[in-house]
Amino acid sequence: MSTVLETEEHQALRAAVAALGKRYGRDYMTTVVREGSHTHELWAEAAKLGYLGVNLPEEYGGGGGGMAELSIVLEELGAAGSPLLMMIVSPAICGTVIARFGTDEQKRKWLPGLADGSLTMAFGITEPDAGSNSHRITTTARREGADWVLTGRKVFVSGVDMADATLIVGRTADARSGKLKPCLFIVPRNAPGFGRNRIEMELHAPEKQFELVLDDVRLPADALVGDEDAGLLQLFAGLNPERIMTAAFAIGMGRFALGRAVEYARTRQVWKDPIGAHQAIAHPLATAHIDLELSRLMMQKAARLYDDGDDAGAGEAANMAKYAAGEACVKAVDQAVHTLGGNGLTREYGLASLITASRVARIAPVSREMILNYVSHQSLGLPKSY
Repeated sequence: MSTVLETEEHQALRAAVAALGKRYGRDYMTTVVREGSHTHELWAEAAKLGYLGVNLPEEYGGGGGGMAELSIVLEELGAAGSPLLMMIVSPAICGTVIARFGTDEQKRKWLPGLADGSLTMAFGITEPDAGSNSHRITTTARREGADWVLTGRKVFVSGVDMADATLIVGRTADARSGKLKPCLFIVPRNAPGFGRNRIEMELHAPEKQFELVLDDVRLPADALVGDEDAGLLQLFAGLNPERIMTAAFAIGMGRFALGRAVEYARTRQVWKDPIGAHQAIAHPLATAHIDLELSRLMMQKAARLYDDGDDAGAGEAANMAKYAAGEACVKAVDQAVHTLGGNGLTREYGLASLITASRVARIAPVSREMILNYVSHQSLGLPKSY
């Protein structure tokens, strides 16, 4: 294995995406949020340059790369202050699942559009009464003739208003055991019985959150993605990329906040030296930088394992990366705001809104406590308490 963690191609990709992000930046994102619109311009340009589909197969218009490349794209956009949350969902979760498990027809129908940004797909797994317990999912799919009929509710589904379809995690009854097993269904946005209600959030982001209601949504047989009996294997094929990309989102946000703080500390002069000369300011910022760098190392490990086909190894690393990045992001944002003092709460510097946004990676797509549970019994072999 090379001692260079990133290839020249990866470094070139970082530089190119950073340049794109710089042309948009935090001002673009705050304007979009203020106007209640979407990041269509940035999404379209990132797609045109091949960044959105960099992880998808070349034969369907993608870049032929993997999570290593896609995570670089999201991290660098985030570091510029203009992350695209739907990258976590559309190309990373949905694109990956369809590329790995979809039928030839599903791949032809969805992957080219997901790769060039002309199609987007949301992802619905969380339920009001299930929380982090995917075994309590109550959205069920039953067969009626050749069709599937879905019934249930989902919450905190991002970007449904601009998605062409939603990949829904439901459960079907196993014909042999009668037990419910997870299955994935593509639900078009205009499917009869498929309703959505916006959830009002304190979080200010271009991507809105929704509750979904599936009231006997009838789908054709080919709405099922992959093998009906594959169950958790297919589900985690999407959840591991989700965790890797959430880490990238958090690292990018943390880098943006830290960059603003360092610039301020280098130039802000109250006494004879800039405030960054004082260790009470400098050391916490240095610690934040170290934590973000360590998080990226684990994210790179997780991406490498996933791209190499080691799903089990990637699962452990992806959870650890997401945990570490979430913690590092919250601390970096907090220290950045503190460094700027009152200016850290002004609209001019664009940091105050990150106080809320940075907590997302601690909570979603899985809480840090559930990751600690996972590490406790999967990595350390300790008994479960649940």
